[in-house]
Amino acid sequence: MNKRVNFAGYECEYTIGEYANGGTAIRLVDVNDGYPVATASVWIGNLFVDEIAIKDYSENEGMVEALVNAGIIDPPHRSVNGFPIVRLKD
Repeated sequence: MNKRVNFAGYECEYTIGEYANGGTAIRLVDVNDGYPVATASVWIGNLFVDEIAIKDYSENEGMVEALVNAGIIDPPHRSVNGFPIVRLKD
């Protein structure tokens, strides 16, 4: 799996982690200086184990498209509370 994604003009590396209360977290950092660029995911309850909610508005507008184009996630398959719900690519 590619560990890089271009988002908002930044060449980023992504990390997959976990929120303190469960759920998968995706974070982007600038490959040039290591500074955080964005947290791509948001924690919302009642998702299936393999699902991730993505923040795709405001400063994260275009996040789903960037992650799909980089081959990191599958396209959204549903929406919960207005958040696109995705799965990581195998």
